[in-house]
Amino acid sequence: MTRRWITRVTAVLLLAEFLTAIPVAAQQRPLTTEDPEPIGAGRLLIEGGVDFAADNHYTVSGLRGDLWRIPTLGLSIGISQIAELQIDGGLYNHLSIDSRNPNAPLAHMLQIVGDSTSDIQDLVIGTKIRLMSERANRPSFAIRFATKLPNASNESGLGLDTTDFFASLLGAKTVRSIRFVGNIGLGILADPTVGNRQNDLLTYGFSLARALTDRAEVVGEINGRASFRSGEPFPGTESRSILTVGARYTPGSIRFDGGLLIGLTSIDPSIGFTGGITYVFNAFSLP
Repeated sequence: MTRRWITRVTAVLLLAEFLTAIPVAAQQRPLTTEDPEPIGAGRLLIEGGVDFAADNHYTVSGLRGDLWRIPTLGLSIGISQIAELQIDGGLYNHLSIDSRNPNAPLAHMLQIVGDSTSDIQDLVIGTKIRLMSERANRPSFAIRFATKLPNASNESGLGLDTTDFFASLLGAKTVRSIRFVGNIGLGILADPTVGNRQNDLLTYGFSLARALTDRAEVVGEINGRASFRSGEPFPGTESRSILTVGARYTPGSIRFDGGLLIGLTSIDPSIGFTGGITYVFNAFSLP
């Protein structure tokens, strides 16, 4: 059994162990599966963290190595009781290069000196709108639309210079204090090698959250995208999937989180981790 598979099996066992714990609700970091509940009118959510991914693959530029994201940043603005505006990105991505593939589609565009490269992270701007609130006999539902902007460059090897669009249906239900959240949707990803082509992918996520105490909880999710295009997907639009197991601790108005990340496809990072903080507060009043 390879080291990658041993790591995956270990993570699955940890997730199973976590889900036998005592339960709780609500979620954001370190998960990426979106809860349909908005943060509330006039409220502001600010989150930041540090991510590390070992053996990260960039199939378009041909780079492979260990990636640091310092910091990752997120801002959510409650524009009504049922809607919020989301802005997510990062200031600094740094890749320590272990290998290069000179035959990769855009390897000829690289402008890298030495064995590392860095760039800003692509910005994602999204809107989440709750359609139905949760009731005893039904889950809550929301829709989310998001656009990824091409902030990172081809020359650094970390960007694709493409604009992508995502639309998702979000659902969640709390059962005996266990929070189940599911996402399913469409991702329209542009081909970074040819300007007039795109790949339409299925996006998905499923997460659970349970509590250990009134302040501490454990969480887990599988989140990714799947290409069903006949033949090979365009470079940069391949199927990807990440398993996350982690924990959150909320001693007051600030929440701390950490998580272990496991790649589930051959081009995902073999293993990684994330850690960060989240602060939610009443920022303004709506007329």
